[in-house]
Amino acid sequence: MEEDYFSIDAILAENQKVGCRFKVDIPDMGHLGGGGERNITRSNTLQLPIWMVYTVVLSDWADMIMPPAFGSKVRNALNAEPCSVRLANLVGAGGLWYGFGKTIMEMLDDKKEMSDLLTTTFRKRLVEVIDQAQYFAALGPAGGVGPSSDSSQSFREGLDGTERELFALAQEGSKRMKRWYEEGEKARR
Repeated sequence: MEEDYFSIDAILAENQKVGCRFKVDIPDMGHLGGGGERNITRSNTLQLPIWMVYTVVLSDWADMIMPPAFGSKVRNALNAEPCSVRLANLVGAGGLWYGFGKTIMEMLDDKKEMSDLLTTTFRKRLVEVIDQAQYFAALGPAGGVGPSSDSSQSFREGLDGTERELFALAQEGSKRMKRWYEEGEKARR
């Protein structure tokens, strides 16, 4: 992620922990696992920050274990109904699921499957994000009340950090458009 060197989102995404299964013994590095072990032994599994996993995996000392946020259960749920999955709950640090996925994808030999997952999920959820943003912008500062607003609130709480930014931009754009239209209506009278 060298092009994202100064991006806070990239830093948070790279701080996520990922499981690694070691292939070799590494003396005097047991402290990386956070336990009392002195050495890392072959077949040990440790949770390491993704920025450290780069070195460990690329040095061929360990294999990365696919994080649960991109496992088959999540993939199946996203394929069935992408808007029902609360991406914010899948990863910590502000729910940066797409950023974390991009970081994981860079370490995979076959990037196409992960790329397709991220792209398809984003495209399918984007329509709902924009729709919800416009709906809430039209309601004004009071917001909605009732069962539909509860499901909308639940959807918004499950948004990834990138989706939350797009939601805010779309909502602001919709409010500005409404103001512009209303000012034009007043001028025509």
